[in-house]
Amino acid sequence: MKTQVRPSNGTKTEGNSSNSRKREPEELVPSRYALQIGEIEVLVISDGVLPLPTAMLGHNAEPAVRAAWMSDHFLPPDAFDWALNVVMARSGGQTILIDAGLGLDPDLHLPRAGQSIKRLEAAGIDLSSVTDLVLTHMHMDHIGGLLVAGVKERLRPDLRIHVAASEVKFWESPDFSHTSMPPGFPDALRATAKRFINEYRDHVQTFEDESEIAPGIIARRTGGHTPGHCVVRLASGGEALTFAGDAVFAVGFDQPDWYNGFEHDPEEAARVRTRLLTEISASGELLVATHLPFPSLGRVAVDGDAFRWVPIFWDY
Repeated sequence: MKTQVRPSNGTKTEGNSSNSRKREPEELVPSRYALQIGEIEVLVISDGVLPLPTAMLGHNAEPAVRAAWMSDHFLPPDAFDWALNVVMARSGGQTILIDAGLGLDPDLHLPRAGQSIKRLEAAGIDLSSVTDLVLTHMHMDHIGGLLVAGVKERLRPDLRIHVAASEVKFWESPDFSHTSMPPGFPDALRATAKRFINEYRDHVQTFEDESEIAPGIIARRTGGHTPGHCVVRLASGGEALTFAGDAVFAVGFDQPDWYNGFEHDPEEAARVRTRLLTEISASGELLVATHLPFPSLGRVAVDGDAFRWVPIFWDY
């Protein structure tokens, strides 16, 4: 998988002769990053970005304190682009996709998101090679890619979709009373989750608290963000990486007690975040999360009563 990743300078040429035919220009910034975790091949893929109000990063924080955090991180005060990342892994003859990106834009005007299917293809990955799909949870930016026209027909008829049983149960009658989302999002989330279950019910395999998806790849329910939210840990050869889904946001390292607007149980989500970051800081393993800036790879250090994000040095 790693051999498929290379930095792009905009346009590539083939061969050494002056008559070499130019290819179509690629994206000017990289959108996939490959690495090895022991024997497990891993590819982090950007699904794009979606602009959201900065208040959603910590709706329980004082506006002035939140504004100061944004200013200290050179971010705009009102809205900024949240990253969206998914992960592909290969282990034991299985090809596992962790989350599927936004895919659709249900009248929310998010044209720069939903890129993961296109970028999987650009990485040379055929959708029919995916044997397993793990959903950290059923928000639309994690399942929408499966609902893009033509995608289901290209997936394997025996595709296994792994999701916590409590997540499926929650979306039968979801509670948004503790969230703080922009208008339109609750209705879009409900509709997307309902459509996903209707279209993929026969592929869904639920688990209670933990499930081994493939050799060295384990999904574990954490709850908090949603009742069935899970993280996925990849471990092989003494190395490990945890894909944290929406348990961790960029602000969550030095402000782990701030409530994110998409959290259905923000108090429990804060507890989950603190426990998870404590575990990862102790183990020294890599962390990837849906909404950390691409390629979202780094480690966690303890910083007083909070934490510190330590991005990796890119290697390609």
